Amino acid sequence: MKIFTRSIIIVSLVSFLTDISSEMLYPIMPLYLKSIGFTVVFIGLLEGFAEAIAGLSKGYFGKLSDNSGRRAMFIQSGYLLSALSKPMLAFLINPIWIFLSRTMDRFGKGIRTSARDALLADESSPETRGKVFGFHRGMDTLGAVIGPVAALIYLHFNPGNYSALFIIAFFPAIAGVAMTLLLSDKKKSEVSPIQKTNLFSFLEYRKTASADYKKAVTGFLIFTLFNSSDVFLLLMVKQTGYADNDVIMLYIFYNLVYALSSLPMGTLADKLGMKKIYITGLLIFSAVYASFVFKPGLVFLYAVFFAYGIYAASTEGISKAWITNISEKKDTATAIGFYTGLNSIFAIASSLIAGLIWYNFSPEAMFTFSSAGVLAVVCYFLFFIKRKVQSSR
Repeated sequence: MKIFTRSIIIVSLVSFLTDISSEMLYPIMPLYLKSIGFTVVFIGLLEGFAEAIAGLSKGYFGKLSDNSGRRAMFIQSGYLLSALSKPMLAFLINPIWIFLSRTMDRFGKGIRTSARDALLADESSPETRGKVFGFHRGMDTLGAVIGPVAALIYLHFNPGNYSALFIIAFFPAIAGVAMTLLLSDKKKSEVSPIQKTNLFSFLEYRKTASADYKKAVTGFLIFTLFNSSDVFLLLMVKQTGYADNDVIMLYIFYNLVYALSSLPMGTLADKLGMKKIYITGLLIFSAVYASFVFKPGLVFLYAVFFAYGIYAASTEGISKAWITNISEKKDTATAIGFYTGLNSIFAIASSLIAGLIWYNFSPEAMFTFSSAGVLAVVCYFLFFIKRKVQSSR
C-alpha cells in the first residue's frame, strides 16, 4: 500500500509554502505594528481575538465539511483567504483594516484546518496515520525554518522596510493556493445533502463521541492550559541577556529540529503506540520548562531547544493522528474541529495565565508551574487512558 498518496503530498507542499509565507512575517509582525503606532495592549487584543475566531471556525467548518462530505472546497477557500490577507497589511495601516486583515488570515486557517486534517486521515490507515501526520507536520514546519531565514536576509539588506516584505510573502502563499486546485473530492456521487449547521453545532459532538475520544481530548486540553505561547520561551532567553539574533536563531533551530524529527516520531508512534510517544513528548516538555528556571547558558540553550523540537514532533501531529484513530470516519473533521477549536480557546487562557504568573510573581514561577502541571497531565494519561488505542474507523 502506498503511504504518501498524491493528495497527501499536495496538501503537505501547500502547508510548506503557506508556512514560508506566514513565518516570514511572524518575527516582524510586532515590530511592524509598533512602527505604525500600535500599542502592546492593542497587539495582544488583536492576536487574541483573531485566534478566538480561528478556534470557533475550526469547529464550525469541520462540522460543515463532514455534513457536506467535502474537503477540497474548504481547503482551497481557507488557503485563499489567508493568502489574500498578506498584501493587505502592506497598504492598509488603519487599525480597522489591520484588524480585518489578521482576522481574515485566522479565519482562513479555521476554514481549512479540520477539512485538511480529515483529508490526511481519509488518505491513510490507522497503521500509517502517525507517519502521514508526521510527514505533514515536518513539511509545514520546514516552511517555518525557511520563512524567518528569508525575512532575516531581506531585513539585513532592507532594514525597517516592512511593507515590501508583506508583498514578498504573498507569492509563496498564492503558489500554495494554486496547488490546492489539484485537489478534488472522491466519490462525489455519494455526497449527502448538506445538513443544517450553526456556529456552535460542533459542540454537540461531545454527546456522541466515544469514551476513548473524550478521555484523550480531555488530556490534550488540560495540557494546553500549561502550554503557554512559545513567545514566553523567547522572552526568557532575551531577559537572560542574549541578543535578538540569538533569540531568532534559537527559534529557527527549534523549528528545524521539529521539522526533521516529525516524520521519525510519527513512524515510532505507528510502531510503539500514540500514547507512548505523546507521553514521551510531555516529559520532554516538563524537563525543558524546568531547565529555564536555572537560566541556562547559550550552548545548553541549544540543547534545550533541540529537546523542545523533539517534544513538538512527539505531540502536535501525534495528537491529531490519535484523534482520527478513535473517531468514526464520517465524523473525522468534526472530531478534529471540536478538539482544535477548543484548543485555540484554551491556548488563549494558557497564555493569559502564564502572563499573570510572570507579571505577579516571576518568570521562574511561571516555568515551574507549567513544568509541574504537565507532570500531572502525564499521570492522567498513564492512569486514565490504559488500553491501547483501537481504531473505530
